[in-house]
Amino acid sequence: MTATNAARWIAALMLPALLAQAAPPRAVPVEVGGSEEWDACGSVGQVRGLKADGDGFLAVRAGPGADYPMLDRLGNGRLVYLCASQGRWTAVVYAPSGADASVCGVSSAIAQARVYRGPCKSGWVHTAWIEVVAG
Repeated sequence: MTATNAARWIAALMLPALLAQAAPPRAVPVEVGGSEEWDACGSVGQVRGLKADGDGFLAVRAGPGADYPMLDRLGNGRLVYLCASQGRWTAVVYAPSGADASVCGVSSAIAQARVYRGPCKSGWVHTAWIEVVAG
């Protein structure tokens, strides 16, 4: 086997491992519902504590962790429905800026748990920047 062929074999063997390291984690969808008695998302929170001299926004991510891609940015005062938590991350649903949050459809019971598909936006935020204001 020539040196060139050996190098090709080594590269072919290493490629799957390199691709796995480079790929972002798979998105974790926000789930809502699961009770005939309780709201699909049980609480409402407000983004609080973002410092003006910092980034000035709370990143909404595709899953519960900083390694997930950022989907959106929320500012102080933004209201979000709190749907689930995983460690220090909270799954949220929120209306577009200026829209009435009641259009999101998560403030009443949904008997079967399901992945949230809109019409509002959803994702994961770090719990440190959310204050529960209802529920």
